[in-house]
Amino acid sequence: MLTVALPKGELLKHSIHLLQSVGLDFSAFLDSGNRQLQITDASGTAQGLLVRAQDVPVYVEYGQAQLGIVGYDVLQEKKPQVAQLLDLKFGYCRMSVAVKASGTYRSPLDLPANGRVASKYVNCAREYFQNLDLPIEIIPLYGSVELGPITGMSEAIVDLVSTGRTLRENGLIEIATLYESTARLIANPLGYRLNTDNIGELISKLRAAMMASV
Repeated sequence: MLTVALPKGELLKHSIHLLQSVGLDFSAFLDSGNRQLQITDASGTAQGLLVRAQDVPVYVEYGQAQLGIVGYDVLQEKKPQVAQLLDLKFGYCRMSVAVKASGTYRSPLDLPANGRVASKYVNCAREYFQNLDLPIEIIPLYGSVELGPITGMSEAIVDLVSTGRTLRENGLIEIATLYESTARLIANPLGYRLNTDNIGELISKLRAAMMASV
């Protein structure tokens, strides 16, 4: 049976609607009274796993799910061994460097050598500043990253930005964008090559649905 790993959070509703357009219904995950983490589609041909976004590529890489939907930001941070098949065009955000608006930094290169940058995207942040040849200490934070510059613990942050409202309300501004992120369809490489559970047919349907929505 085909298994699809779906991400909790912002991408879930769009992911379920997309799959409904090709005949797979996992809408029970949207029921606030439902606590199941694994459900079978009404057709009996596929099952869905509801997991943390960061865990989607893990389930796909290790073969517990043949397909998954996850943000490009997770793929950039984790570098999993999965096949990226489709840009699904929803869940847009960007990975940005942000600093205090009241400060003097207006470019990442303005940051002091051996300064500190707070981020939960530690690998992305480290790689970015290494490419700039700017020695920076990366401070791992996994909640309220904006407090880094506010409290003086860090000169900057690297974080996902959607509307920018949270930054503005906390007196921060963006000074650089690492990359833009949208939801991606990923597959287990071996399962994709062997066309396990006819995933090739489903991928073709999803591609057609994406083209029809443009």
